[in-house]
Amino acid sequence: MRKLRIGFLTRSFSPETRSSVPLVMQALVELGAVVDVVHPPAQAMDLSRLRVEHDLYVLKQMSGLAVSIAGALHAQGAAIVNPYPVTLVLSDKVVTFRILQRAGVPTPDTYLMPHPTGLAPLLETGPLVVKPIRGWDGHGVRMISGASELADLPAGKEPILAQRYIAPDGPELKMFAIGGRVFGVKREMRLFVKDGGPGEPFTPTPELSRVVLRCGEAFGIHLYGVDVIERDGTPYVVDMNSIPGFKGVLDAPLRVARYLYAAAERVARGEPLFDSALAGELASTAGPP
Repeated sequence: MRKLRIGFLTRSFSPETRSSVPLVMQALVELGAVVDVVHPPAQAMDLSRLRVEHDLYVLKQMSGLAVSIAGALHAQGAAIVNPYPVTLVLSDKVVTFRILQRAGVPTPDTYLMPHPTGLAPLLETGPLVVKPIRGWDGHGVRMISGASELADLPAGKEPILAQRYIAPDGPELKMFAIGGRVFGVKREMRLFVKDGGPGEPFTPTPELSRVVLRCGEAFGIHLYGVDVIERDGTPYVVDMNSIPGFKGVLDAPLRVARYLYAAAERVARGEPLFDSALAGELASTAGPP
């Protein structure tokens, strides 16, 4: 029986990295898979030779050449976690939050404005959280409490995305889904910076788990992260990302590796990787990058 082959589209890691990706790769090797780093390439890549050579690809990086390579492989029928079209959607907060809203996921009121000064009337009823449309890890996120602060916002070519600020009743909840299982980690709110701490694991309530799983169902994926705040007993989803770091989840590298290995087995047997209507629709309509 041949070994499963899994290719990673990620970034380079230093020996002292705190990323879990090298640990996931090692766990996959120990499970019996052949693991290759497709990106970053070790040498010049002849684009004409870029073809599907693995049972499964893991698209960990959300931007740059890794996404372009994933698009080229997707156009050739590669099985990718998470799928190239879905990764593109999740990198755009306008599309992401509209899909979540249509799926019935509770989110803060979200607005688009062509220029920062246009947000002034909205500030009359409370603060806003301004976010880059294409951003992650908290980069560029700001809370605006008054109209005088709008002048400090950069006026770029893209519209401004703003969400109504909802003061949480407690810490921010970092929620993670791995193959249909939901894990929760409590972390103190750090609105403007990436929180590198592991946080405090907790067991999600059934209601919270349903909200998190509904997010995945909306995009047809089973490996993702969701940021949640709770107010008056209602969980609000304030962000969603593809294949996060799973910090704070017990045995996360092994759990993720087992999920990826099982996914590669399904592909090797000729079974579909995803059964979601949305994922299938995106996969059939999205073209090469």
